[in-house]
Amino acid sequence: MNLLLPRRQILCAAAGLGLALQIRPVAAVSAAPTLQAVERQWAGGRPITEGRVLLDVAPLVENGNAVPIRVQVDSPMTAADHVVEIVVFNERNPQRDVARFSLSPASGMAQVQTRIRLATSQQLVALARMRDGSQWSHHVDVLVTLAACIEP
Repeated sequence: MNLLLPRRQILCAAAGLGLALQIRPVAAVSAAPTLQAVERQWAGGRPITEGRVLLDVAPLVENGNAVPIRVQVDSPMTAADHVVEIVVFNERNPQRDVARFSLSPASGMAQVQTRIRLATSQQLVALARMRDGSQWSHHVDVLVTLAACIEP
């Protein structure tokens, strides 16, 4: 006798019996690492200094579904001194990793922009890694009036 039933058969049987099944993700959202832990992991134990990075985002966002952000890093973008990577992390979305960009001197400018989703009011951080290994950051608090990314 096969004790392993396909998921569809289990769901149909539960529906036929009038049972209400709730399927939840294995890992709870509360078990997600803190923003500071995500930053430390990205930095690989090296120090992160506040400065040289400007995360441009509106402090009050009406709709969290499409929030424009721009990140600029103070860098000459020469072969000897340029930004290697720019990342943006968030504090409260289900996925903390918002955006990652790889740059080189051929990029010309250390500036990136995109639109992101924000689940609720939270803190964002933009981090930049330079060719010399130094790492820089800028933290911004954003107030969201109409949230996105919320699961029922």
